[in-house]
Amino acid sequence: QRRFPLHRLLVVARLGEGTVVAAVAGYHRELFENVSEDHSGEKVSGLLLLYSSCIFHVVESCSRTIHLIIRDFASLQNQGHSALLQEIKVLVVAHNIPARLFPDWYVATAAFPTTPPQDSTQSQPTAAVVTESLALLLKLAACMQSFEDDSKDANEGVHTLPPELLIPAETVNYLCNAEEFASPKDFLRMYLSPAQAALDSETVWPVPSRFSA
Repeated sequence: QRRFPLHRLLVVARLGEGTVVAAVAGYHRELFENVSEDHSGEKVSGLLLLYSSCIFHVVESCSRTIHLIIRDFASLQNQGHSALLQEIKVLVVAHNIPARLFPDWYVATAAFPTTPPQDSTQSQPTAAVVTESLALLLKLAACMQSFEDDSKDANEGVHTLPPELLIPAETVNYLCNAEEFASPKDFLRMYLSPAQAALDSETVWPVPSRFSA
């Protein structure tokens, strides 16, 4: 049973030079284990999409856990060019979401994502790129929930997700460059500011009714 209100974090980042994708998955597993030991709150669920040079990450949990995760990302920034992740950007933090999109936390290697026509992403407004990414992510979540409904092991199924549902690596790299999104450090600075405006989860992430049950 839920103990705290749920929140959802979306993050993109590039892999640091020489970083292997297995190390990124291991970093997040260790991070979530440390967070759960320090704070007994809602479990972490979500999806980590690993590309050869970048990541797209969705995390769902209570506000304290989300805050601690962003703080850890900010600490990576202090490591400079030696950090595991570079150009980290916070895309969305949705507060008080009605339901999880993902029943657990999963890792998927996007080895063969579909690629849009060259330069098509760069020609679109950033808001449109984000909207398209969220639409694909909602379809991915529905696909993974079907694994659960069919009594399959979602952790196995996640590795064979339909390529057409994967967010293209070109899109993730574009979002890493977008100036509209804050780094973890800048996000925390704004978040902790007394002048911060309240965020409405239904405006930053409109969840279809099938995910609200």
